[in-house]
Amino acid sequence: MTLSSSTPEAARRPLADRRVALIHEWFGATGGSEQVFLSMAEVVPHADRFVLWKDDDATVDQAIQESWMAKTPLRRNKALALPAMPLTWRTLTRKRYDVVVSSSHAFAHTAKIGNPDRTRHLSYVHSPARYVWSPELDQRGANALLAPVRAVLQAGDRRLSRHVHSYAANSLEVQARIRRYWGRDARVINPPVEVDYFGAAPAQVRDQDRRYLLGVGRWVTYKNFDLMIEIAAAARLPLVIAGGGPEEENLRRLAARVDVPVEFEFRPSKERLRELYWGAMALLYPALEDFGMIPVEAQACGTPVVGWARGGLLETVVTDETGVLLDATDPAAYVAPVRRATRLSAAATMANARRFTPQAFQANIAAWLAEEA
Repeated sequence: MTLSSSTPEAARRPLADRRVALIHEWFGATGGSEQVFLSMAEVVPHADRFVLWKDDDATVDQAIQESWMAKTPLRRNKALALPAMPLTWRTLTRKRYDVVVSSSHAFAHTAKIGNPDRTRHLSYVHSPARYVWSPELDQRGANALLAPVRAVLQAGDRRLSRHVHSYAANSLEVQARIRRYWGRDARVINPPVEVDYFGAAPAQVRDQDRRYLLGVGRWVTYKNFDLMIEIAAAARLPLVIAGGGPEEENLRRLAARVDVPVEFEFRPSKERLRELYWGAMALLYPALEDFGMIPVEAQACGTPVVGWARGGLLETVVTDETGVLLDATDPAAYVAPVRRATRLSAAATMANARRFTPQAFQANIAAWLAEEA
């Protein structure tokens, strides 16, 4: 991922004369937030990079420094590590920095390192911690017994982040949460998506027949893969489910009860996922997402999206042009939208995905840093 060669050098390499720290939560097997972090690092290549820890299955070529947590059992239990995260971010390093930029989906935005009077703190937010602020969206925080703990964490989250000078949000949905939970404004900078890779599939992949509906993502409750199975059954169309997660057994049990073919693709490679996108009639996405890279990847392959008219899909899908969005949980309500989506222009769908290239993201990040740091 690199900035366009037509971008002025000052914009492409902001803060070149400043000491910069770039921090991220924990670094897992590369997912959406990790892609954002690595893309941001290309904008400020001289920055020191910090994470709480790197997961055992995480592979990254860049030099990233881990916190003391990486040497403890806490790295294997995020729930137990949660109360210690704010303190860890405050004691991350004794180095002094002119600018600290965080990539935050938990408490990285509370990091306060450097000179309290001189250091500029900027935070790119994937979402305020969902299990703290939006337990209805994240089962990890949904237990009623955790309500008192959430209240303490919410108060701490607000208090410990007062020093942040500027926020950027990955979507309008997250911008609204930042305003609602923290009382702060944020500019929207959509994440980078590898649209060139997904759109430039080999000819034999692009020319395949579109034969099935597709669901992609982690097999967890709030992604609503059970609803996808019921939608496919109602539409009497085959379904492919790609991903992996704790709901696998339940989903296989439900799939065995419907009278349409349901195939499971367990943790497909990126290459295989591209093939699946190109072979799909439509991507089913009846879930509330902060942004959602998967629907953009699908559109890069000319595959329309059928999903909820909520959250990030309102920004990434142009209804009746690149997909169909609706507010419904009744599988029967999706039958006509699925049929309508399959008739949409693949060229228009692919063109829409071009709004979310890594080049666009990096140019917007560079402008934000230049203006706010």
